[in-house]
Amino acid sequence: MTAETLALFPDSARIDDTGSLVVGGCGVRRTADQFGTPLYLYDGETLDRAVEAYRTALSRCYPGAAQIAYAAKAWLCSASARWIAAKGIGLDVVSGGELAIALHGGVPADHIHFHGNNKSDRELAQALDAGVGRIVVDHPDELERLDELAIARGRRQAIWLRVNPDVDTDTHHHTQTGHAASKFGLSLRDGTAEAVALDALRRAGVELAGLHCHIGSQLRDAEPLAVAAQRLLDLAARLRDATGWQPAELSTGGGWAVAYTAEQLADLPPVETYVARVSEAVVQRCRQHELALPRLVLEPGRSLVARAGVAVYTVGAVKPAGDVTYAFVDGGLADNPRHALYGATYTALLANRRGDAARQRVHVAGPYCETGDVLIEDIELPPLVPGDLLAVPVSGAYQLSMASNYNAALRPAVVWLEDGQATLVQRRETLDDLLRRDLV
Repeated sequence: MTAETLALFPDSARIDDTGSLVVGGCGVRRTADQFGTPLYLYDGETLDRAVEAYRTALSRCYPGAAQIAYAAKAWLCSASARWIAAKGIGLDVVSGGELAIALHGGVPADHIHFHGNNKSDRELAQALDAGVGRIVVDHPDELERLDELAIARGRRQAIWLRVNPDVDTDTHHHTQTGHAASKFGLSLRDGTAEAVALDALRRAGVELAGLHCHIGSQLRDAEPLAVAAQRLLDLAARLRDATGWQPAELSTGGGWAVAYTAEQLADLPPVETYVARVSEAVVQRCRQHELALPRLVLEPGRSLVARAGVAVYTVGAVKPAGDVTYAFVDGGLADNPRHALYGATYTALLANRRGDAARQRVHVAGPYCETGDVLIEDIELPPLVPGDLLAVPVSGAYQLSMASNYNAALRPAVVWLEDGQATLVQRRETLDDLLRRDLV
């Protein structure tokens, strides 16, 4: 294993004298023996350092007030919600389910931003009744319904408008969210955003606190993010000229990339590059338009939690098939659909012993009845035998949150690692769990 591969793992990761992987002071082999596989490990040290990297960058680069708000869609459970509450950061949710988990985990309601492009009346009422800090309005109908629901409760709800800034990004088309044809947000191009903002300012049940956008995920170039921020501030200046309103808050979304392989790590710009360019764009545009600096809100998800997570699988068999050799493991498509959805690339290492110098080129594949159930294509690993453990780094985001019961798979257990302690925070699903919803 190379040093570059180990750099993809959590900050606390190391290889012990037996050649086995250790994370958070806990041997992965022993942890897998205790909790079984597939198993997801989260390293508390790496999570904490990721938050501090954003806080440090904001304090250096942005002269106004700023906030980090974790995007729950990357991964949320009660334990991560408790960590978010303890760190004092905000939280973005996109469903009533995520809101319920956040509140159960102790996140203060006024630290929560409720996003989503098709919120039901039930979800809007849930958010209002919980007292969430911001509801992010996506379209005119939602604004009208929210206004009526808030007035019926005798309250005035702070909102952001999600603006579609018509900015293209160099990322997979499934994760582009700010181009003109995106399903998200109010169009700048056709004047909808401005019209809805003026409508919001006239309503009694809502208070327009700021503007929001999100243009995509796995972004490595900060310039499109800067352009999007500038376009939001151009809109703010027009609204100021028309009504006197200025945004107290500006949320430019998140989406900064993480590296999944050593090759990607070599050219990954640091978080500070992203924060510095967006901060510069906001400061310059505010100065140009004579706007007061808003509170700048950044909404990282993947770049906070992805590298903190490690997926651990047990090898079941190694099988030649034509020109390919498969290493079968006990997880795959059901707990990580990203390769099938986006062609996402990963690496892995033999985690339970020291491999010899020989190498075997394999496809790491799961047990599910889909040809696309392949986690990693064409990776060189030491010769594997049944019972070996493979550890896949950068597994903390968009894996568990997208996991399913395909083929009636049991979703894996999750363990929090910190200071040599392994704490089970989500148990493995059971057969009884699968049958519980069936009524006849």
